[in-house]
Amino acid sequence: MKHLASLATALFLSVGAFAQSGGYQLGDKVTNFSLKGSNNQTASLSDFTNAKTVVLVFTNSQCPYAKLYENRLVTLASTYANQGVQFVFVNPGVGDGSETLEAMAAKNYSFPYLADEGQKVSRQFGATKTPEVFVLHNTADGFVLKYKGAIDDNPQVESGVKNYYLRSVIDSVLANKTVATLEKRATGCLIKKY
Repeated sequence: MKHLASLATALFLSVGAFAQSGGYQLGDKVTNFSLKGSNNQTASLSDFTNAKTVVLVFTNSQCPYAKLYENRLVTLASTYANQGVQFVFVNPGVGDGSETLEAMAAKNYSFPYLADEGQKVSRQFGATKTPEVFVLHNTADGFVLKYKGAIDDNPQVESGVKNYYLRSVIDSVLANKTVATLEKRATGCLIKKY
């Protein structure tokens, strides 16, 4: 009986470790990637080496949570644009029939909106929901993951937000301070793997 309990515990721990090992971990250096944009031009992470910070937002306009966060994210992108912060939207749903490049182009954002056809970059980062954010700090050694997860603590009601996770992380990274909040579970639609 002791052996069975030990086996069950070992299995539980290894499954938990495996589930958490997908994608980059905090502090990892992020490798370059290239994706097609809504303008049919290819964009790469290396295109943003002049930015102090890159905020990758995995999103899909078919997701109700992404719709609730869209204006907040566009406002944040505008607010931080002159401070060296580059927002990039990445759509992991292109190719599964839920959204097209034409629909993405209609958004007409002031920052890149990229199609992750085949979900290679989503898997690379371990993105599981839309919207989900990943904050990359540009260091002398390349981009390093500083935060992943939720935008804030209230997806439904913007005026009810008490904790602005993404804003706080961006402010900390820009000020070269230690990031207090490292990871918060994103609230959103599960990314359908295909």
